Amino acid sequence: MTAASTEPRIETALTKLVGVRHPVVQTGMGWVAGPRLVSATANAGALGILASATMTATELRRAVREVKSRTGAPFGVNLRADAADARERVRIIVDEGVRVASFALAPSRELIAELKDAGVVVIPSIGARRHAEKVAAWGADAVIVQGGEGGGHTGDVATTVLLPQVVDAVDIPVIAAGGFHDGRGLVAALAYGAAGVAMGTRFLLTSDSTVPDAVKAKYLEATVKDVTVTTAVDGLPHRMLRTDLVTALESAGRVRALTHAIRRASAFRKISGLTWAQLVRDGLATKHGKNLTWSQTLLAANTPMLLRASMVEGRTDLAVMASGQVAGVIEDLPSCEELVTRVMDEAARVLAALPSVQ
Repeated sequence: MTAASTEPRIETALTKLVGVRHPVVQTGMGWVAGPRLVSATANAGALGILASATMTATELRRAVREVKSRTGAPFGVNLRADAADARERVRIIVDEGVRVASFALAPSRELIAELKDAGVVVIPSIGARRHAEKVAAWGADAVIVQGGEGGGHTGDVATTVLLPQVVDAVDIPVIAAGGFHDGRGLVAALAYGAAGVAMGTRFLLTSDSTVPDAVKAKYLEATVKDVTVTTAVDGLPHRMLRTDLVTALESAGRVRALTHAIRRASAFRKISGLTWAQLVRDGLATKHGKNLTWSQTLLAANTPMLLRASMVEGRTDLAVMASGQVAGVIEDLPSCEELVTRVMDEAARVLAALPSVQ
């Protein structure tokens, strides 16, 4: 008898919708969710999502084909709905037969329709009930709802409060994100009415993740109190590990912060190949409609490169390390196969131990 036939199975609306064995999603983290992590997740029976925002369209097609060469299981691609070449990226997803398109920002009604007409499952990520209601009305197949415990840009409503609100508001599958890392969390999410859980930091901290060992060590050393939410980096609430960079930005005055930002912008401009004009233009696009200082504007334009410095180059001194609060309770680096098996085994034990209700 094969391992696949004896492993615990929990069938939900999510597993039926996308064709995976387990109701677990690996989120599309920039510079982290590349072909190796996504294919390892898919081969473990969960839904791996490839992060495309940090790729060119050519790199995206190449990455999708690499994932397909490593696995025959369903996987997804995360897109930015506001990207100038969003239509081109949608065409790549359709041409390459990708099963799922996920979005960090709400896609338009037209973009959702285009993907669904091609047989692609559309799963936007949202952080508020009204956003879930909007994309559901536009035809989204499911939503990932992230509570304030989640890493990266985040809201201030806890998952345990936000999740049931969204479940009650829409009639499509809801995937819970923010604070999940084990089988107990999966069972709790199912009890709230979710169809599965999405995990970012937990998949970042696996042996299949390409994040450098020095950076993984920083995450493993962190306590729950070492994971903070700050607006100092780009003016938006951003959950990350507290580092010297974060502390320096939070304690700097406006002139010092601007000088600090210009110096870092200069360094990352050389790495990224962007011109000063491009940096300023990207920063102004972020600044539009938001009350950002000029130092935050420059850092907003540089945020992808600040993330790259840690997640790709292994810099722990001048980088940003987006993180969910669960980093404070994670202590090991299993493979994706080991992680998913562990989650499902624990979920099965928890469910079996629940008292029956007469």
